[in-house]
Amino acid sequence: MSKLNLTPQRKAIYEILTQSHDHPTAAEVIERLRDNGHHLAYGTVYNSLRYLTDMGLIRELKLGEAASRYDARMEEHHHIVCKQCGRVDEVLTESPAEWVRTVGRETGYRVDHSHVVFEGVCAECRQQTN
Repeated sequence: MSKLNLTPQRKAIYEILTQSHDHPTAAEVIERLRDNGHHLAYGTVYNSLRYLTDMGLIRELKLGEAASRYDARMEEHHHIVCKQCGRVDEVLTESPAEWVRTVGRETGYRVDHSHVVFEGVCAECRQQTN
């Protein structure tokens, strides 16, 4: 791994992500930076998110939405997305080992990592429709 170069801008973005539990988009990161008194250019934020992802400090989540979301929680876990409001929550249940082996046999891949995205309707949205 190459030497880590955490500029003040990258540190500010990383701190926003480590304090967030809602998997913000880049636009939401920019909004939170501004709320904290940081005024960074869009390009700086996007480039910093790419750098932090490439360095393995954060994870970019492509959850079937137009915009990527970002997660600073790096231990293996999955996500669940509300189909009505778009809320994203973490699922800490591990992938069953037999399921991972079966996927490997079926595809011929050596599976190193799994990321499952569940979809459903969150409790708040279910309450609103009742």
